[in-house]
Amino acid sequence: MNEVPDYYAILGVGREATRQEISHAYRALMRSHHPDMDGGQAYMDTEPKADGPAGKGKPGYGDELLRIMQAFNVLRDPSRRADYDRRLAAAEPTVIPVRKVRSTGGHSGPPIRVTPVRWESGPWS
Repeated sequence: MNEVPDYYAILGVGREATRQEISHAYRALMRSHHPDMDGGQAYMDTEPKADGPAGKGKPGYGDELLRIMQAFNVLRDPSRRADYDRRLAAAEPTVIPVRKVRSTGGHSGPPIRVTPVRWESGPWS
């Protein structure tokens, strides 16, 4: 089964978040994760790696940024968000609450017998 990413958790908003709250969370995350902000020093190494320019060899370079952008792309559009919510609900296991009754381990008494009630019989009839 294909795992559905939790875009709400990526953006740090609740499932009932409005479009405005989603936009604010997206902009705040982009300011803190974008490599062009603050000179991109958060993602840059001091020495270049063998497989590319400085910072590109770091594991996960840009992955978090791409996840943020994908989450915003899905959650900002009402139809895509509705489709995503349906897929997310189908991927989550259904929790059925169960009350566990402890037994004393011994004999609990005579069995309960269920019989039909005859409302017509009695001293009033």
